[in-house]
Formats: sequence, structure tokens, C-alpha cells
Amino acid sequence: MKFGKELASQMVPEWQGAYMDYNSLKKLLKDILRFRQQNAVSSSGPMARTGSLKRRLSMYRAFSGLTSRYNNLKGGSPRKNEEEVILVGSVQLEGSENYQTMFLRSADAGGEYELLYFKALDDEFNKVLKFYKEKVQEVKGEAEELSKQMNALIALRIAVDKPDGMQKFASQVRTESSSMNSGPATVVASVSGVGPGQNMEVIQEVEMSSEGTSGDQRISRKRENDRYEPASLDVLGQVMINIDPDTPVSTLRNCIMSSKADVSFHKEELRKVEEKLRQAFVEFYQQLRLLKSFCFLNMLAFSKIMKKYDKITSRNASKSYLEMVDKSYLGSSEEVNKLIERLEATFIKHFANGNHRKGMKSLKPKHKKERHRTTFFLGLFTGCSIALFAGITVSMHARKLLDHPGRGQYMDAVFPLYSLFGYIFLHMLMYGANTYFWKRFSVNYPFIFGFKPGTELGFREIFLVASGLSVLALAATLANLDMEMDQRTERFQTLTELVPLGLVAVLLLITFCPFNIIYRSSRFFLVRCAWRCILAPLYKVTMSDFFLADQLTSQVQAIRCIQFYIYYYIWGDFTTRSTTFVASNTFEILYIIVAIIPFWSRVLQCLRRLIEEKDISQGFNSLKYFSTVAALVLRTIYDLRRGPFWRILAASSSGFTTIYNTYWDIVIDWGLLQRNSKNRWLRDKLLVSNKAVYFVAIVVNILLRLVWMQLVLDIQEAPFLHRKAMVALVACLEILRRGIWNFFRLENEHLNNVGKYRAFKHVPLPFHYADEKIM
Repeated sequence: MKFGKELASQMVPEWQGAYMDYNSLKKLLKDILRFRQQNAVSSSGPMARTGSLKRRLSMYRAFSGLTSRYNNLKGGSPRKNEEEVILVGSVQLEGSENYQTMFLRSADAGGEYELLYFKALDDEFNKVLKFYKEKVQEVKGEAEELSKQMNALIALRIAVDKPDGMQKFASQVRTESSSMNSGPATVVASVSGVGPGQNMEVIQEVEMSSEGTSGDQRISRKRENDRYEPASLDVLGQVMINIDPDTPVSTLRNCIMSSKADVSFHKEELRKVEEKLRQAFVEFYQQLRLLKSFCFLNMLAFSKIMKKYDKITSRNASKSYLEMVDKSYLGSSEEVNKLIERLEATFIKHFANGNHRKGMKSLKPKHKKERHRTTFFLGLFTGCSIALFAGITVSMHARKLLDHPGRGQYMDAVFPLYSLFGYIFLHMLMYGANTYFWKRFSVNYPFIFGFKPGTELGFREIFLVASGLSVLALAATLANLDMEMDQRTERFQTLTELVPLGLVAVLLLITFCPFNIIYRSSRFFLVRCAWRCILAPLYKVTMSDFFLADQLTSQVQAIRCIQFYIYYYIWGDFTTRSTTFVASNTFEILYIIVAIIPFWSRVLQCLRRLIEEKDISQGFNSLKYFSTVAALVLRTIYDLRRGPFWRILAASSSGFTTIYNTYWDIVIDWGLLQRNSKNRWLRDKLLVSNKAVYFVAIVVNILLRLVWMQLVLDIQEAPFLHRKAMVALVACLEILRRGIWNFFRLENEHLNNVGKYRAFKHVPLPFHYADEKIM
């Protein structure tokens, strides 16, 4: 793999603008190479063999002697100044240190191209250096904050595990600390995992240094160690517990009381504090590792591009430039490495009971492994699905089921039961395609959704689950048709009608299965997000929550199918396929209410974000979903009362919500139709190079939004399709529209993260110091 592609694959997606632009520098080098090739051809004639002539001329150079290199190293080269190509120095511009390169061979042929190259090279280096310095200062500030949090945690551990003799224990720890002979960098009391009847111990965090230490250093460290004291318990009087409004109980508590609470010295409180700090340490460690990778990749990139320059120009400029890079803050700073070492030592001591393997396993992210069996079973299930679909088609034509007198009853009673699985399968298919294109265009969807590293599903896994669902659904459909048409199974009519219900039971068992099979972490993540959507105003809204709620707004027909299941198997006579309950007022009202639920959930989510984030756009977003709810309600009233007045209200509200939703999709969610952007009528940054894709997506979204009005206007008749099939077709078109919306919505979110260099999620810290500003 070429280095340019390797660099693009390993860089942090959200920081890609801060990396060295390797490709643009390569283009400048190609311009230099092109000029040199043309100049060589024009000066020596078309018949000259430039390469061989150059090699032969080198044979006629004066022999410098076998010991010339040794002599040059010892006494210096008298021709050093003559062979210098560049001079690199630092200057102060606007209060910051910048590096500038002076090209000494600008009078040579093609020197103007090389001047442009070194100017671009300096700009890239100064950009990388500035970004790296800013990030190092940020992590140093975060490290100070975590240190203060650790002081409070240690004091809380002492208070919880030794509530009766805190002062006595503190003096004991102070005595033990002063008697230590080794030279620790920090001495803290750790009581993690210590029971009430066990003795506490002082755990020392050993400084990561070289093994060889002089006697004077040991004596000075011993003197410093005499001044070490355990964490002061007075810190507990200066802190309060931050109550994160992430659960219904904490949300209600924040509405009634303050978001800060006094320390209560309970073990449950200690457990929650440790868990939050543990998450903060893990997230901070990932930030340090990526910052270290950022430094390494850019150092390697500058080395590669300078060696390429030397190769093209036959000069020796890389040595001088790379010496400057090594001496700069980017190459000489060890602050990130030291922070990593100290963080590892602290985490292992305090959160892994000194178990190095356990601690490092928690800190380092799990890398996802591609398994060949996933591809194998995907192909197997896909082939089975195609065979089953062909079997259903042949069975329908062979038995002339389309002309069967019971066709209408089958479409009214059985078709809604199986169409549920079709909606789910199509949505999973679209989501699998989304993950494929997100990965192809470097959209960091695991970070955006908040997946635990190594547990996110790729497109192969999603397609595997979707193909497995299609096999189950198609097999059940084929079995249902055969059992119904076969005279030998007529007496098993009840069993035949229970096949769809059995399939639903299988899916529920798989979804809530507690065992670590069939992607348990992803299943439980989905269940948690669905639960948070149901209790929308009581949970803090995250990206995954409102994204799932948006998906549910496109699955209205699937939710109505679940309502049909409940009525069909509880209040209806499923043995005779009776669907008289559909005409009841209760069913009709609930038919609209269940369609309102996902939209109402989004209204509540937007209102909560409006209150928490003070973002007025969330108010307009909630108005968008409320307009959809109003359109559905007015349509229901029109169905019940009829009349021209209610018809006008229903039509006008439906038109308004369609225009409102279409505008919000394109302008707000996708960030398109920006008149003054670099890409006219689109936006400044685009991941897809072909601009026509965006215009096609805009047109398709508008057309499918008009089809979406079927949910409100209840257009259910077509001359060539059954009424139920027409409803299913329109629902499938809405799912397709949602799949297209998903890609561009996450693309816009990713570009916003890139613009703000936001590559890490914020973990709320458990302690709030009295001298800190309350946010």
C-alpha cells in the first residue's frame, strides 16, 4: 500500500484537516519532476539517453578517498556551505513560533517550483505544529482535572471504608508514607476492593524512568518522599457530587432540587463515582493514544515527502529539514508519552487492583476482527432466501392463488402479519448499505452513535442478520401457504394461523436473549435506545436516541402491524381469519395513536434538548414533528366526522407538514442548498466527489416526501394492486427515503465533527469543586 493511502486509512477522521496534506505536496513534487524531465529533453536533444548519460558522468568525478567521510566527520567539510540547499529557522509571528525554510538554489532551473514546494511544506508543518500544541495543552488541563478528581475519590474511599476511624487511619497512613525508602513519583492511599475487616495499604505509583539511578538521585528522592502525605480528607468538604440527568430518577430530582448533591459516604455512591472516573480515564487514554499516533504519522509523513524530494531533485535537503522537525515541539516533546505512562500506572493501581493485564485490557480498545464465517453464512442465507422466494412465486402461480376466491381474505388477514418482517428486513438492508458507504467515505459512525469500541456491526454482519431474518420469514410464509392448500393439513388450521405468531416469538427471544450470542452488545444497545425513546423526556438525549426515533417515524406501518397482531390474536378469531375488529372505533383511534407515538417521542426529545442546550433550532425541530402529529389528528377527525371543513384542515395541515419536513431534511439535516458555498447550492465540504449524487438525492427526497403524504391522506387505492399491497408499497418507499436520509444526515454530522476537531465524547466527571464555575 502506498504511504498516502496508508496515512488516510490511519488518520483520525475528525482531525483529517490537521494532518499534513501529503497528496498536495506530492502534486508539487510531480510538477518539479515534470519540469526537470522536459528541461532535460530540450537541452540534450531527443536522441540523448539522459539516465545513462547521468550515470556515466558520475564515473568521471574526482575520487574523494576512502577516508573522506571519516575526515569530514572529524574536521568538517570545506564544501559544506557550497552543498547546502536549504536553511530552516524559527520566527515569531503573532505570538506563536513558526518555521520558515530559505531555499538557496532558487536561481537554478525550475527553482520557482521548488520555492512553491518549500512554502507549502512550511505551511503544512506550522499547521500540524499549532494543532499539536493546542491539543497537548488541552490534555494537560484535563490531566489536572482528573488529578483533582482522583484526590476526591481517594478521600471518599477512606471515608466509606473507615467511617469511624478516619483521622486515626490518616495518621497511620502518614506514618507509613514517611517511612518509605523507595522514590515514588506520587504516594496515594488506595482502598479499592478492601473489605471492612481488612487492613488498608498505601499504594505507590512508581515513576516511569530509566533503571539506572545514581545514589544522589536516590537520596534526593528519599528526602522528597519524607514530605509525602496521603490524600487529605478535608477535600470532601470542598466537593459535591454531580448528578448527571441521565436517568428518569435523576431527571426528576434535578427538576425539583439542584444538580449538585453533598457527599453521603455510601458504598453505592462510591461505586458510581468509580465507574464514572473509570470511563473518564479510558476515554482520556484513547485521546492520548490518538494524539501520539497523530504525532508519529505526521513525523513519518514529513520524512517520506522529504526523501521523495531528494530522490526527484538529487539534492540532500532532507537531513537539514528533518533535523529541524526532530528538534521542534512536535518531535522533541515527551509530555504525551509521560501522561500515558502515568495514566496507565494510576489506572492499574486504582481501578485494576494492580493487575497489569486487566488494567491494560480495559484501557486499550478492542479491535474488531473480520471473520470468514460471516461471509460464508451471509452467502448461505442469501442463497436460501432466493430459493425460498422462488418457491413462493412458483407455488402461487402453480396453484393460481392470485385468482383464488380466498385471496381478498388472505390479503386482509394474513398479509399484514408477514409484511411486518418485510419492513424490518428492508430497513436492515438500507442500514447495512449505509454502514458500507459510511465506511467507504470514512464517516466515523461508531463514534457518532456511541458504540463501544469493537462492538459495532459492519455491513457484513448487518446483511447476515437481515438475510437470516428473510430466511425465517420466507420459510414461514411458504410453510403457511403449503399447510393451507394441502388437504392433508386442513385439520391443523389453528396451527397454520399460529405460524406468524411463532415467528414473532422467535424474534423476541433472540432480541432479549441474555446469552452472549448473535451480537448481544448490539441487541442490548438497540433495546436500551428504544427504551430511552419511549421515556423520551426522562432520559438525556443522545445521537443514537433521536436517530432511532427518526427511524421509527418511517416504520409507522410496522407499528400498525404490531397493533394488528394484538387485535388479531387476542380480540379477533384468528382460526376463521375474522377481521371485524378493524371496523371498530377503538381500533381506528388506536390506528392513528400508534402512528403518532414516534413523532411525539421526537417532540419530547427536541423539547428536552431545547431546555438543556438552549438551542432555539430544537424548538423549530419540535414544531416540525408537532405539525405531523397535528396533521394525523386532523385526518382522524375528518375520518370520524367528515365534512368540507375538516377536509380542508386535514389537507392544509398535510401540505404544510410535507413542505416543512422536506425543507428541514435538505437544509438543516443535510446542510445543503447553501447558495454561497464553494460547491454552489450544496455545501463547502462534500464526501462524495460526484456532485450530481446530492442533486439526485434532493429530488428523490422531495418525490418520496410527497408519497409519504399517504400516511396522512390515506391514499390506498390503485387499479393494479390490492389495497393492502398499496399500503405496503408506500411504506417501503418511505423506508427507502429514510435510508437515503441516513447517509447524508450522518455525513453532515461527521463534517461538523471534523470542523470542530471533535473526536472524543465528553464524560461527565463525578465531583464538583466549590471553587469551580457551575455550568
